[in-house]
Amino acid sequence: MPVKLSQNLCCRFPLHGFCETHYCLRQLCIDFVRNLHDVGQLQKNSQHRLQLCELSGGAAIQNRVTYLVNFGESGKNFIEIGKTLKVQEIMLRLAVLLRQTEFRGIGETMQKRKLGKSNLEVSALGLGCMGMSFSYGPPKDKQEMTSLLHAAVERGITFFDTAEVYGPFTNEELVGEALAPFRGKVVIATKFGFDLSGSDHRPGAAGLNSRPEHIKEAVEGSLKRLKVETIDLLYQHRVDPNVPIEDVAGAVKGLIHAGKVKHFGLSEAGAKTIRRAHAVQPITALQSEYSLWTRTPEKEVIPTLEELGIGFVPYSPLGKGFLTGAMNESTKFESTDFRSTLPRFTPEALKANHELIDLLGGIAKRKKATPAQIALAWLLAQKPWIAPIPGTTKLNRLEENIGAAAVELTADDLRDIDSAASKIKVEGARYPEKLEKMTGL
Repeated sequence: MPVKLSQNLCCRFPLHGFCETHYCLRQLCIDFVRNLHDVGQLQKNSQHRLQLCELSGGAAIQNRVTYLVNFGESGKNFIEIGKTLKVQEIMLRLAVLLRQTEFRGIGETMQKRKLGKSNLEVSALGLGCMGMSFSYGPPKDKQEMTSLLHAAVERGITFFDTAEVYGPFTNEELVGEALAPFRGKVVIATKFGFDLSGSDHRPGAAGLNSRPEHIKEAVEGSLKRLKVETIDLLYQHRVDPNVPIEDVAGAVKGLIHAGKVKHFGLSEAGAKTIRRAHAVQPITALQSEYSLWTRTPEKEVIPTLEELGIGFVPYSPLGKGFLTGAMNESTKFESTDFRSTLPRFTPEALKANHELIDLLGGIAKRKKATPAQIALAWLLAQKPWIAPIPGTTKLNRLEENIGAAAVELTADDLRDIDSAASKIKVEGARYPEKLEKMTGL
């Protein structure tokens, strides 16, 4: 049976198995009406009703919640009510809940994956949030990015990635504020490890600092900006060669025991460092660049992760946008775009590497998909404990990326991709020498 709000918002529930969802929906509706009353807008004799229809064939939520106000000419009073922050928050949570149950009903729920042997379950595809505030040109409009983050939750994404260095700090603030209505329903990962005391905050400009006392300070700042009591997943952003990894892992272990962090992760660490850290505090996930044009982790890192039961979170799974097929040798990057400094994004390299796009495009045509979807589907097919985090600032790209979870690549497809890709030499280093030296340690 459908659940209707007024006459125009409805969603279809499955017949069984969603008692918790039904309860939450009922409570949200009651909260909404109570808050309307609190702002003095509720009257007893309204002709408009908020009606919950029968769910799951029973009478659990049969009673009508209450009557709403006669809102006046052109609904002006209702618009004023909508400006009330508490009402906005409740209705947003209600809208997301309705959207998610609609997806369940038609089989479009985002797949879930567990990161390694941990109990941390995330959506198969996450959302990298860096580009909303940092690195890819000027910061984007805050309200537009907030709407995009809400759209991601509505579409089943539960895994969001940020870091204190993005901005710095502003990306954590954006993510924390935008996802505040969904606490307990989403997983937010953030990172520490850079020295942000200087004035140069360009990508790659800051030095490293993973001293235990600095880690504690960084976590306190992240907790405030993310508006949470506990960080779901905390990565060391880059291995600090001046601080033994055992000291880093020990500091995070203490934060876990204190209830300020739930899970520990590393980023761009080498196999030996992963083993040493894991011996002190079990690692939930490693985050490193991995895609069809950056396959370095396959040699040592991925086998190590599999052995130790650690999840893998590939960042830049679309090659910083290249694997979408939207770039060529004529593509220009602004000075504020990090890619303008990368050897792999020179006109010569972009032209030479277009063979990869031709490969993806041919398979995409057969699968009725896009090159980006094939690139993401290829990653998802590598291991069941891999959860890529493609970033975007556009709704159409978000929806395109999500569509990759429905693309099925057969064993023959994967062999064809690997065979063809092995014959393509990728031109250009992924980072300038200084930044590359900060990886694989």
